[in-house]
Amino acid sequence: MARVVASIKIFPAEPGANLEDLKGEIKRALPEGIEVYKMEEEPIAFGLVALVGHFVLPGDSGGLMEKLEEGLKSTPGVGEIQFISARRV
Repeated sequence: MARVVASIKIFPAEPGANLEDLKGEIKRALPEGIEVYKMEEEPIAFGLVALVGHFVLPGDSGGLMEKLEEGLKSTPGVGEIQFISARRV
C-alpha cells in the first residue's frame, strides 16, 4: 500500500523556545496512524528557528491530514503551522 509523506513547517510560539522539548510535544500529539519520518530545524530570521516536520500517513488516510494539522495547532509551544507539501511514496 502506498503511503503519503506530508511536510509541514512548524513555528514555535516563543522565539528561543527549546526545540528538543517542542519535538517531543509534537510526537506525543500525533494522531494514531501517523509517524514522524524526520524533523529538521530551519533558521528563519533574528534567531527564530522553525521546525520542518515530515510525517508519514497511510495512503488511504481518510481525514488523517486534517487530524494531523489540528493536533499540531493544539500542541503546547506551537505558534502556527504552514503546509508545505504532500507526496505519495
